Amino acid sequence: MTSNFATALLDAREMAEADRLTVVSGISVYSLMENAGLGVAQEVMRRWQARRVSVLCGPGNNGGDGFVAARHLEEAGWNVRVALLGSRDHLHDAARQHAEKWRGEIEALTPAAIDSAELVIDGIFGAGLSRPLEGAAKATLAAAAAQRIPIVAVDIPSGVHGDTGENLGAVGAVLTVTCFRKKPGHLLFPGRELCGELVVTDIGTPVDVLDRIVPRTFENDPRLWLDALPQVHQGGNKYTRGHALISGGYPMTGAARMAARAAARVGAGLTTIAVPAIALPIYAAALTSIMVEPLAAPGDLEALLHDPRITAFLIGPGAGVGEATRARTLALLATQRATLIDADAITSFQDNQSMLFNAIAGPCVMTPHEGEFKRLFDPTGDKLMRTRRAAARSGAVIVLKGSDTVVAAPDGRAIINANAPPTLATAGSGDVLSGMVLGLLTQGMEPFAAAAAAVWLHGAAAAEYGPGLLAEDLPDLIPVVLRRLFGA
Repeated sequence: MTSNFATALLDAREMAEADRLTVVSGISVYSLMENAGLGVAQEVMRRWQARRVSVLCGPGNNGGDGFVAARHLEEAGWNVRVALLGSRDHLHDAARQHAEKWRGEIEALTPAAIDSAELVIDGIFGAGLSRPLEGAAKATLAAAAAQRIPIVAVDIPSGVHGDTGENLGAVGAVLTVTCFRKKPGHLLFPGRELCGELVVTDIGTPVDVLDRIVPRTFENDPRLWLDALPQVHQGGNKYTRGHALISGGYPMTGAARMAARAAARVGAGLTTIAVPAIALPIYAAALTSIMVEPLAAPGDLEALLHDPRITAFLIGPGAGVGEATRARTLALLATQRATLIDADAITSFQDNQSMLFNAIAGPCVMTPHEGEFKRLFDPTGDKLMRTRRAAARSGAVIVLKGSDTVVAAPDGRAIINANAPPTLATAGSGDVLSGMVLGLLTQGMEPFAAAAAAVWLHGAAAAEYGPGLLAEDLPDLIPVVLRRLFGA
């Protein structure tokens, strides 16, 4: 998976380092602040005609950005009021210099500062805030929300934790203008919802500072994994495209069938479901290109696992929770071939997590939702932290599903996905995702890239369908998304 820093997400420490390296390169904080405030003013003027605007400034760099935005809006003929949290004497360096360039009155930041405002610019606190919003800042923003005055946030809505997306007292903005790169809190909920429309503006930070920082967190995007996405080539055959094996359950048969169709649609050359003999008629009647292998005798699964043409396994969807699923999972992992563990297979180890983690010796992906995650892993901390910690603990790539799915590798790399529509909140969509990851693993894609690609394709397929989506619709939408990606 390529390190494409175009989609890098910077936490507060990394953003501070980017600013430091920029200053070392010869670009002043004053210039960065001027460019940031101008970017905010320009984005505001693109969306609204001149009107009464209250610009709320904090004591730090965000406040300096606010003073710059206020000056540019006033010069463009807007009716601008500026309110400052604290005293002007407490402003430092570049922020103080930009405050001195503001020719108008500077009011105290109180709810009175937004009286008759038709737009509010929130430049109080940025992504570095880690304590709850309080006092005049909280009261003023709450008053703006109560009066339904549109709010434009500088960097991030004041009260959203930039590293975690945690809401520390923020109110929602309609527009957020951030600088250079997004932060994790822009994509993790509830922060993502509080940001409204998100725009990244160029303030002159040299891109090569990222080579020094080496970010480890990214927004999921095809640029990260498209070069590794398997494609069909002349001269290939079904075996060169890999053979996927799914452990199918009974009486819950739909989950494995949907996963199988997804694996095939994403490119697996062959897909087989191994099922209890009693379930053979159900699976066989519902599937055509998907092969069904009955497990009638105790050694049948072991015989299948010795077939070298099978390149990846999936166990979990509809498998049932218990000793039998646990034993099958350990048998799959013992092959040291790519294995995806989901759903019931995860829950089957809730009383002996170490047994599972110690068995992971080859490529492995786990795809829990929040409930399943808590059965195996420490649930404390923010979503990004929890997923990274789980990957390091287990030795598997972890896909912690949700509207802000996080994928983390044992080596610390992580992506946050932002393209999933709310229509994916439907029964069976997770089974389809598992099948998509399986299909990419089957074709030899490395686990972290396969998981990231499948999560993005899953969201894009759902967006293609729109309202009324059922999980079984998703596999047939995969070719549409792939054609678009490959430019076919």
